[in-house]
Amino acid sequence: MPKTKALITGITGMVGSHLADFLIKNTKWDIHGVCRWRSPLENVEQLIPLANQKKRVFFHYADLLDYLSLFRVIDSIKPDYVFHLAAQSYPLTSFSSSINTFDTNILGTERLLEAIRNVGKIKPIIHICSSSEIFGKVKKDDLPIKEDNSFHPASPYAISKVGTDLVARFHFEAYGQKVLTTRMFTHTGPRRGDVFAESSFAKQIAMIEQNLQEKKIYVGNLKSLRTFADVRDAVRAYYLLVTNKPNFGESYNIGGEFTCTIEDMLKTLLTLSKTKNIKIITDKNRIRPIDADLQIPDTSKFKKATGWKPKISFEKTMLDLLNYWRNKIKKNPSHLLR
Repeated sequence: MPKTKALITGITGMVGSHLADFLIKNTKWDIHGVCRWRSPLENVEQLIPLANQKKRVFFHYADLLDYLSLFRVIDSIKPDYVFHLAAQSYPLTSFSSSINTFDTNILGTERLLEAIRNVGKIKPIIHICSSSEIFGKVKKDDLPIKEDNSFHPASPYAISKVGTDLVARFHFEAYGQKVLTTRMFTHTGPRRGDVFAESSFAKQIAMIEQNLQEKKIYVGNLKSLRTFADVRDAVRAYYLLVTNKPNFGESYNIGGEFTCTIEDMLKTLLTLSKTKNIKIITDKNRIRPIDADLQIPDTSKFKKATGWKPKISFEKTMLDLLNYWRNKIKKNPSHLLR
């Protein structure tokens, strides 16, 4: 009997690498990861021994900007499941690189879905990762945010994810592709990039503890309200999405159950630090021109459909994130102060 094959775009990212870890541990599937030739492999170094032995893990070079590379990979694999996680995912970066963000996230999703459609004789279940950022500026009266809330994107990244969301829906309605879309709210943990607030704070604390940075943490908007989830809970949700009686064409909000301001999140990290009396400095370069500052989801639709609920506490997520950066800084103390 042929083995089940899962294709993960963006396997070298935080979410993609954790999803690969989860699938290796909890399924017998073969995992095919799409990455660019220049993608760092640090997040998937634990998978490299399997890849070298050609056992269950396989890396493929392709790029969302290159249709032919996507077509060739999909044609060679003919996956049963596709988890589309690759993206230009940094909201602040999108303000200076909007065109690249639109091309990667909107047209990249279109290229991927077209490649899957044109390979022929395959009907994979496709998870398209949109984002809670599509809801953008939300009124307090509209909280918690439901799937049918109107879109009000507050960054080029958010606009690109609106496009991603709509492209996914179009391919389901027009071509009958087995598409499922998620709008994941803030999720974090080990391997989170340092361009995101909580990971930047954890990295700065780790550097301060090693006397590599002054006892000052540089921050942006601390008043933004977020509901936090752990990335390891997120990837378990993605697995349930595609395996637990999937209802194609549907979109789902997914998120944690702990809500606080960015300021309170920072205070939690500071209480975990070995160094006290760290000053907080506002850096205007870290503040977005517009901010999606009320990100609280209603996840009842997804929970009802799959039975999923988060298991990992906010405190454990923050501690694991801080320890991730402590270990990373100890191995290599040369990091940009950002």
